[in-house]
Amino acid sequence: KPSNPNLSGEDFVIGIVAASYNNDLVEALLKKTVTTLRAARVKEENIHVRRVPGSGELPYVAFMAAELGEYDCLIVLGVVIAGDTPHHEIIAHATAKSLIDISLRTEVPIINGIVVTLNRAQAEARCLGSLDRGTEFGSAALVMAQHRANLGFHLDDLAEEEDIDFHSDEPWERN
Repeated sequence: KPSNPNLSGEDFVIGIVAASYNNDLVEALLKKTVTTLRAARVKEENIHVRRVPGSGELPYVAFMAAELGEYDCLIVLGVVIAGDTPHHEIIAHATAKSLIDISLRTEVPIINGIVVTLNRAQAEARCLGSLDRGTEFGSAALVMAQHRANLGFHLDDLAEEEDIDFHSDEPWERN
């Protein structure tokens, strides 16, 4: 579990994209995430929340938000509970891959806060109970925003010194 009691978020702008499906559980995640960010002094006006219908729609809005260039980190929140078909596995794998790709392409860290469980009781334990994934997602966002600020600054200096474009459209093609 990430724990950073001394990390200040007062200069960060954090975007949150939250699914509406399983809304009671997502609302609990959202509340705990925002509480964690506010406790780290992220200003209320610097926490921007957007809602989408379900977890499958999270990557699209996360991509659009990352492309705005105004966020230090994005957090996506959703709850996917297994049913009688493998739909939950499809959503879990597709969104995870998409969010990683978006993060690399846009150079904005994205915290994958999609809770995927086999049943409602597991989801409740993670969203409403003692497992407290919302707090973990907020803490992880603070750490990643700090990494982005520190490493981005150094990469910009190196790029200028070496005349390298670290911000190309395909960062994995530089090798």
